[in-house]
Amino acid sequence: MMTTIFRKKGIIVRYSSNCCPIFAFGLKFSSSWNGPSDRDSTAASSVDGGNDERILQLDGLRQGVNSVCQILESGPWGPSMENALSVFNKAPQTELVIGVLKRLKDVNVALKYFRWSETKGNQAHCPEAYNSLLMLMGRSKNYDNLEQILEEMSLAGFGPSPNTCIELVASCIKSQKLRQAFDLIQSMRKFKIRPAFSAYTTLIGALSSVHEPDLMLTLFNQMQELGYEVNVHLFTTLIRVFAKEGRIDAALSLLDDLKSNALNADIVLYNVCIDCFGKAGKVDMAWKFFHEMKAHGLMPDDVTYTSMIGVLCKANRLDEAVEVFEQMDLNKKVPCAYAYNTMIMGYGSAGKFQEAYNLLERQKLKGSIPSVIAYNCILTCLGKKGMVDEGLRIFEEMKKDATPNLSTYNILIDMLCRAGKLQSVLEIRDSMKEAGLFPNVLTLNIMIDRLCKAQKLDEAWSLFEGMDHKVCTPNAFTFCSLIDGLGRNGKVDDAYRLCEQMLDSGRVPGAIVYTSLIRNFFKCGRNDDGHKVYKEMVHMGVSPDLTLLNTYMDCVFKSGDTEKGRSLFEEIKAQGFTPDVRSYSILIHGLIKAGFARETYELFYTMKEQGCVLDTLAYNTVIDGLCKSGKVNKAYQLLEEMKVKGHPPTVVTYGSVIDGLAKIDRLDEAYMLFEDAKSKGVELNVVVYSSLIDGFGLAKAGNITEANGLFERFKSNGGMPDAACYNTMIEGLSISNMATEAYSLFEETRLKGCNIYTKTCVVLLDALHKADCLEQAAIVGAVLRETAKSQHASRSL
Repeated sequence: MMTTIFRKKGIIVRYSSNCCPIFAFGLKFSSSWNGPSDRDSTAASSVDGGNDERILQLDGLRQGVNSVCQILESGPWGPSMENALSVFNKAPQTELVIGVLKRLKDVNVALKYFRWSETKGNQAHCPEAYNSLLMLMGRSKNYDNLEQILEEMSLAGFGPSPNTCIELVASCIKSQKLRQAFDLIQSMRKFKIRPAFSAYTTLIGALSSVHEPDLMLTLFNQMQELGYEVNVHLFTTLIRVFAKEGRIDAALSLLDDLKSNALNADIVLYNVCIDCFGKAGKVDMAWKFFHEMKAHGLMPDDVTYTSMIGVLCKANRLDEAVEVFEQMDLNKKVPCAYAYNTMIMGYGSAGKFQEAYNLLERQKLKGSIPSVIAYNCILTCLGKKGMVDEGLRIFEEMKKDATPNLSTYNILIDMLCRAGKLQSVLEIRDSMKEAGLFPNVLTLNIMIDRLCKAQKLDEAWSLFEGMDHKVCTPNAFTFCSLIDGLGRNGKVDDAYRLCEQMLDSGRVPGAIVYTSLIRNFFKCGRNDDGHKVYKEMVHMGVSPDLTLLNTYMDCVFKSGDTEKGRSLFEEIKAQGFTPDVRSYSILIHGLIKAGFARETYELFYTMKEQGCVLDTLAYNTVIDGLCKSGKVNKAYQLLEEMKVKGHPPTVVTYGSVIDGLAKIDRLDEAYMLFEDAKSKGVELNVVVYSSLIDGFGLAKAGNITEANGLFERFKSNGGMPDAACYNTMIEGLSISNMATEAYSLFEETRLKGCNIYTKTCVVLLDALHKADCLEQAAIVGAVLRETAKSQHASRSL
């Protein structure tokens, strides 16, 4: 018989290899090891030496746990480890197993021990043992065997405890694995396990911060299915996210659910609705909530008023904002600084700076000194309006009331950089240091970014080189701004070298940097280098985002490689992305240019089926493709749909449809659309006029009078006809036996320096001969011979 002796604090505990340890027959302990239960404590105290026995049992349990853990941590699992465990304890008891599982850190080892002890004990584990294993999974963030454990628990008729459930979800959230937390709850539901109330609410709150409304709504609905009482706070959380996402119908549906649950909206929910619906562009709806809350006996607070003022200012409804502000400020002894700041920003955004200054003075008269935020609001607006001198004046004024902070200086530097006043920027930077403030990386990023955009690359590079990397280390944005600035200005090799420098400094360029490099290499005609950059990015392990793939596809199509462009569209899906409206616009445009306009119709409906919301660019691209593929009626319908959806048709839209109608001899409709565009204030360009004129000279000779009138109107309105337009008119007049008028236009075209096509000369020459205008015919003939000679010479070369 093998006996193991442990010594601790003078107590000797003997363990035998062929019998259970002494603690196996003792009291049942709580999962936290805080001692026995009250009942057990009473029982123990009624026996002489009960306390000593309990201490002995606790100490023995701890010693046993320590010994098992030492064996488990001594090497890899195998027969020798199983033998060592069997020698120590042939049939491990529940308390020992639970204690070991709580102590271990390796899930895989714990699971093997869990299975081994289950076999040796010849009975299923208790709920607490399963919970201990799940808690270890949560702590170590290893969920590989989670579903199996949950299924076993379900079959045994129990599930994780509320604390375990909450801990598992919280662990996923801390690791920013919110989708995993969601899947965890779904796994519990799959095995008919009831997740804890707090697990649901905690995860819904976490998902709200990353804008995952659909997952939130699924959890919310499950809570109601399980019979959990949902409160106003939960409704508020969901409504806020759906409204911010612009999904107004879903948010309104939730408000209806709130009422059907016999819950009354509180002031927080009303404030959220006013703010979120207003920012989503539903200003009238925000107004409705503002008045409704008062009708329900809730008095608007400072947050309510400030939100409503902000919403109205953003919607350019300044008069109404002023009315609400005055209503709030009327009976307030102490001004609400947030409301004043919001109203000042509203005045500034509208360019009403005198009103903003007056509000500052009014705030002072009420005994409240305007904060640095108020002045920063004004400076921001002045910067957007390009009022640099006024900005500098206000900067000096503000020092009487508030001390400029780092944001103030950053706003000023941004303003001055945009204006290209580099010397003033350096002076402001020096004054920062004198005030005890030092440029941070944001300050330098603003300077570098604005200078790059102003094409002052030498100055931007000088700032970058002069950065004290110990005090102010350049971040990814610094490198991105400079790499993009260099690339956009044709210095792609310098941009690429800077990317390599970024790598050398231990920073891995993200998708934004690679997007810039790919775009700018293609822009410079260095297509091979653009492809090489993409391959390098993949080799580096940097995952492309949808913007990069869209940009790459656009570049490839524009380079004329249609098949590669098609394959990149498929690559978007292969990378796990859903093509967005820009993806489809790029694909359709590329195919149209390559002569595959007929595919537009099918792609358009695929885009619609996938829920893509078309923007102006997408509408224009699809309309152009439909017109070029002969589906003019459908294109016309889409033009009308654009108007209904709130996307005013542009000159490109009108141009495509007018051209399509003119080419199929529907000239009346084309002209009506032309007049509609003019009435809407759309500035029609030479392409639109050319399309319409072409439809009137060439489609029917009888329409040449209308075409000529249109042509003259175009010129009188300041239009500059191009060569195509002139040639079309000359041919039209010649075909209509208006040789003299055609010749006059021929001379005008030559004076303008526009190229006259060979075909145009031949048609005009024939008309002049028929009209016996022999002198003019001789001149046209000479021009035709010169044109032929120059073409022959160019072909010979």
